[in-house]
Amino acid sequence: MTVQQPPASARTPDLDVWRSYTTVHAQLASHLARELTRATGLSEADYQILDALLDAPGARMRALELRWALQWEKSRLSHQVARMSARGLLERVACTEDARGWDISLTVAGREAAVRARQVREESVRGFVLETLGTDRMAHLAEVAALLSDRLARAAEEDPACRAERAAAYPDEAARTR
Repeated sequence: MTVQQPPASARTPDLDVWRSYTTVHAQLASHLARELTRATGLSEADYQILDALLDAPGARMRALELRWALQWEKSRLSHQVARMSARGLLERVACTEDARGWDISLTVAGREAAVRARQVREESVRGFVLETLGTDRMAHLAEVAALLSDRLARAAEEDPACRAERAAAYPDEAARTR
C-alpha cells in the first residue's frame, strides 16, 4: 500500500509551521497536565475552573460567565462542576442577580487546591517554557498572542451567535455598548 502525499496546494511552508505549532502545543499541554496531575491529583479541567475562580471577585462567577471564559459547552461545565462539587472543591450557589442562573464558588478546600495547582503550573511553565525560550522569544510570543487575540475578538464580534452568547454572559458590558 502506498501513502499518497497531500496535494501541493496543501503543503506550504506556512502551513507546515502551523502544523508544527499545533503538534508542539498539544505535546506541551499534555506534559503540563501530567505534571499537574502528578503533583496535585487534579485534572487539567479541574485546574482550568479552579484557576479562573481564583481570580474572580469573591472566588465566584456566574456559570454562564465561567463557561464563556473557558470556552466550554454548557454540558461539559455542568458535568465538571458536579464532579468537583462532589469532591468538595466547588459549590453551586443561587445567582443573586438572576434567579434562573447559578454561581460557581470555590470552597475552602477548592481555594487551597487552586493555590497549590497554580504554584505547580507556574513552576512547570517557568522551568519548561520560560527557561527554554528566554526573554526575547517570550516577547515575540506575547506579540503573536496579542495579534491573534485581537483577531479572534474581531471574528467573535462579527459572528451574531458569538455576540449573543457574550451578551448573555456579560450583560453589564452589553448594556454599556448599546
